[in-house]
Amino acid sequence: MFPLQDFLKRQQAADLYRTRRVCEGQQGPRQRCDGKEMLSFCSNDYLGLAANPEIAESMRKATERYGVGSGAAHLVNGHSHAHHALEEELADFVGRERALLFSTGYMANLGTVSALVERGDFVIADKLVHASLIDAAKLSGARLQRYLHNEPDALQHRLVNTTSGKRLVVTDGVFSMDGDIAPLPELVSLTRDDQTALLVDDAHGFGVLGKQGRGSADQFGCHDDIDILMGTLGKAFGTFGAFVAGSNDLIETLIQKSRSYIYTTALPAAVVEATRTSLRLVKQADDRREKLQQLIKHFRSSAKQLGLELSGSQTPIQPLVLGTAEQALNVSQQLEQAGILVTAIRPPTVPEGSARLRITFSATHTEQDVDQLLLALEQCL
Repeated sequence: MFPLQDFLKRQQAADLYRTRRVCEGQQGPRQRCDGKEMLSFCSNDYLGLAANPEIAESMRKATERYGVGSGAAHLVNGHSHAHHALEEELADFVGRERALLFSTGYMANLGTVSALVERGDFVIADKLVHASLIDAAKLSGARLQRYLHNEPDALQHRLVNTTSGKRLVVTDGVFSMDGDIAPLPELVSLTRDDQTALLVDDAHGFGVLGKQGRGSADQFGCHDDIDILMGTLGKAFGTFGAFVAGSNDLIETLIQKSRSYIYTTALPAAVVEATRTSLRLVKQADDRREKLQQLIKHFRSSAKQLGLELSGSQTPIQPLVLGTAEQALNVSQQLEQAGILVTAIRPPTVPEGSARLRITFSATHTEQDVDQLLLALEQCL
């Protein structure tokens, strides 16, 4: 085995070494991590459904019917009635002809991009897209180009200077580290020709934004104009997995060509049945979404009074950029000593010089929880 100690030492010296916490109990604002009771502000469980008893009961009952494992890939004998029903329900939810389940959002992006473009084509990506889309572009063999974050003019410049091959434009709907929303109407207007397609990874938008939680495109009123929608089920939906939605031809192409769909075991049907219940609850969760917005507004207004510099995000993702990895890690550790869990996000997850606390909110937080966080931040900063 080749030596790895030098790399690990460099990570530690640069304050980039990553460690795992061992957490107990259900997802929620309060968890026990590494034996200590913590108030958590770093989960993506935006609607507080991960520990919902109705969803858990659906999974329990489905386990009695389907067992705990799917047994095989979708194209062998792992595609159950539950999988098929959820795909139809998700397609209806996002207003598309069809949807296709994947085991993770990472696999959905890898499989979709590599199935649609190849050497001689182009993937044109927002500068801050999720790592899975960058890896997907590299795997496909297409040439990867980047445009300035949320700058339609920069995208247009890339498109004008790309005249051969297919062009797949990829963006997050809500950006996972900054919490801002892509200018989807402008991106749609630039991707209308037959050689160009737009893929929106709305992992952090589905369930939170738009009518009944249909996502960032629905919020903009351009829901029907997105060629390829990707959403995850382990964030606002509170369960696990992902899906891609689009035309019948798109889904059939992915079934035939997407390696991360063809060559992996299907999600357990019990998880899928739990997600069907979750989808129904997401549609009915206007009160949770309203509560979430109230918490965000309360945090932002109070943070402004304290002189904390936040971004313009209006989503549950509220980054507090501190600068160096050392600074972010130091404040995160101080908060942890005060019983508050907010993970330090450091390069390469974010660009050099923009290490931060990625503060996230759930509808199950209270205003008192937010005030406790604000007091701790004031003392730390």
